[in-house]
Amino acid sequence: MEEYFSKIIESIGEDLTREGLLETPKRAAKAFKFLNNGYEKTLEEVLNGAIFTADSEDMVIVKDIELYSLCEYHLLPFIGKCHVGYLPKGKVLGLSKVARVIDMYARRLQIQEKLTKQIADAIETATGARGVAVVIEAKHLCMMMRGVEKQNSVMTTSVMTGAFRKEISTRSEFLNLINR
Repeated sequence: MEEYFSKIIESIGEDLTREGLLETPKRAAKAFKFLNNGYEKTLEEVLNGAIFTADSEDMVIVKDIELYSLCEYHLLPFIGKCHVGYLPKGKVLGLSKVARVIDMYARRLQIQEKLTKQIADAIETATGARGVAVVIEAKHLCMMMRGVEKQNSVMTTSVMTGAFRKEISTRSEFLNLINR
């Protein structure tokens, strides 16, 4: 990967022998690997058995979980927050696992729409929940730094499954709680 970053840097007209760029291809390769480390993980590894029996069927919400991803179209970051809600059916996730699931999928080349669905599907698969709701709000640097250059634009995506999709009162409760 280092070699490719060297070629990219040279192709924009830079001098790789310049002091500030001597180690840049190595650093860039290391950073790019870290930013995409979600490919090295599976849902089972991330959950690490932290699924617990619970007799609660009331809504569980974890909100304002920061996320960082790279747009698969331009390889530029999008940065935002994710809100997850689910209705347990005998099983709950360890709290940190919700954030770890988000990170696993966010740390892959992505589009926000697909990321939202992957998170919802993973939580549903892991818990067998009666429904899952995921909302992501993010700023996309591909829209802010280039193209239309709109600095204050925020993209919001949502995926609702089960009771969140079928029952408007359940969906409304979730949306009201994440907007407090």
